[in-house]
Amino acid sequence: MKFFVDSADIAAIKDLNDLGMVDGVTTNPSLILKSGRDILEVTKEICDIVDGPVSAEVVATEAETMIEEGRKLAKIADNIAVKVPLTWDGLKACKVLSDEGRMVNVTLCFSVNQALLAAKAGATFISPFIGRLDDINIDGMDLIEDIRTVYDNFDFTTQILAASIRTVNHVADSARIGADVITAPPEVIRKLADHPLTDKGLATFLADWEKTGQKIL
Repeated sequence: MKFFVDSADIAAIKDLNDLGMVDGVTTNPSLILKSGRDILEVTKEICDIVDGPVSAEVVATEAETMIEEGRKLAKIADNIAVKVPLTWDGLKACKVLSDEGRMVNVTLCFSVNQALLAAKAGATFISPFIGRLDDINIDGMDLIEDIRTVYDNFDFTTQILAASIRTVNHVADSARIGADVITAPPEVIRKLADHPLTDKGLATFLADWEKTGQKIL
């Protein structure tokens, strides 16, 4: 499973990329706002760091303008994935941009039917939002599982990009179900290494080592 970082924080992206933990990056208008940076400038900087897809989102709501914005964003770098919302206009933009050979990430997906439409429109990625479904007492992982089943039934090549990930359990469950990609904030990716028994075991080993009176260096 691929790991995308859901962030526009250059330092955090670089740190994880240096560890080999970054297969791509996703951004959105909220993350651009949080960064305090110009969208074209910060996205270019991210693309210079990361070899994999970097999602940059359009902000228009009408198809023709979405297409224009998408083409402009795609000029930033060869690894840009144009991000469009799952609306009819977004699907129209997805079809045009994907036919032009551009990667397209269709975002804000909350149903299997929406995911089916995105695949038919040629989306490179479909982004179902797990956490936001959990917020309204719907199990977001059920949606990932259902999309996986439908896509496998018909051999769609659209990759399932599990988004709105908030916990390490979301990551593990997405991997178990067979999501192609997860995108998560840097802090969630870092927490994947945490386990209380690891901490307890290490403390025991270090205490016993201290008693030996030995040094390695």
